[in-house]
Amino acid sequence: MGGEIYNPYVNAQIQFDNVADQINLDQSTRELLRQPSREYHFTIPVKMDDGTTKVFNGYRVVHNDARGPAKGGLRFHPQETVDSIRALSMWMTWKCAVVDIPLGGAKGGIVCDPRNLSMGEQERLCRGFIRQMAKNIGPVSDVPAPDVMTNKQHMLWMMDEYETITGGHYPGMITGKPVGMGGSLGRTEATGYGVIYTLREALKELNIDITSTSASLQGFGNVAEHAARLYSKLGGKIVAISCWDNHDKKAYTFRKLDGLDIEAMAQIKDSFGSIDKQKAAALGCEILDGGDWIAQDVDILLPCALENQITPVTFAKISDRVKVICEGANGPTTPDCDELIKEKNIYLVPDFLCNAGGVTCSYFEQVQCNMNYFWPKEEVLEKLEHKMTTAFHAVHKLAQEEGLYMRDAAYVIAINRVAEAVKLRGWI
Repeated sequence: MGGEIYNPYVNAQIQFDNVADQINLDQSTRELLRQPSREYHFTIPVKMDDGTTKVFNGYRVVHNDARGPAKGGLRFHPQETVDSIRALSMWMTWKCAVVDIPLGGAKGGIVCDPRNLSMGEQERLCRGFIRQMAKNIGPVSDVPAPDVMTNKQHMLWMMDEYETITGGHYPGMITGKPVGMGGSLGRTEATGYGVIYTLREALKELNIDITSTSASLQGFGNVAEHAARLYSKLGGKIVAISCWDNHDKKAYTFRKLDGLDIEAMAQIKDSFGSIDKQKAAALGCEILDGGDWIAQDVDILLPCALENQITPVTFAKISDRVKVICEGANGPTTPDCDELIKEKNIYLVPDFLCNAGGVTCSYFEQVQCNMNYFWPKEEVLEKLEHKMTTAFHAVHKLAQEEGLYMRDAAYVIAINRVAEAVKLRGWI
């Protein structure tokens, strides 16, 4: 990144301020919406398998809940910071608003590396998080969900601890649970499918046949894998996938110019999205540097990993052939790249629209849990596709009518909806 250190919370505020200026948002509403409404910082002591006790730092940040209960993932990451969680909570507010679901924005995190923790240690960590937060989360206040390096088992342990503390059954207090234990069918695919639903609609607007396109992908976790599966099913060709290798502590890009077999690649990855290099080589993959995913001669870039991956330094490597960037990750593009994207006439599907399939399906899970009635998978995915395509076309239409960049158009819709809710409640 050329020595630059990007703070995601500063990035989120810059993006907000730019649009607040465009829509002439009043000062008091601006002050309220450019920072979180409340934050929780705490420690979680965990008895380790060797008998020692290790203390982990945990956070939960609620940005705004004027439109409904706060909603947002809980991530386990060794480099987690409270500023990244503040940014993510803010993006969650806009994400829920842009797809018009009645939820607010929150995010949580624990500074840890679950790859180096036993299952027992992970369970005690999850239960410790809930013991610290039980009074401040719940089905009608703040509903966590999986995020980076957390999964359905973590969510189930958390639900069980919450129910033990509160003495009732509250499956709607957390989403991303296993099917049969309050989880929704379709949730596993939801975020990745949502990315491709928006990409499909973008290509239609650009009069590009998806079957003639190729793409390069950053990440191969749950979101990226299911995005790759649906994109391939629709006829697109994935030529490169970049992912982290936990053994070597670095990223690699796996490339096959005539197209990767996504099913085969999924069979040789671990639960954290790391691809086995030897098995990939046996499948005919070239193994390149982790950053090479962005330099591929493709039509579409799909950043589906972490924030701050497309910077002015990395943007300079992007092929002139690239026509669309679909931001499957949260905050993958730094604000100083937006002008570069515009100049290069690349069509951008912004993160909090592109990856809103996850929270949309989490909302569906929450609804199903709270009424104790569950829908078939086809119904879930049909509702998801409708929500995502409706939201995409509303943003695209505003961008076309007002001559706005897609990110700005998405922000205009989202901020206006949240600002209206704040004012109707009498907070401002």
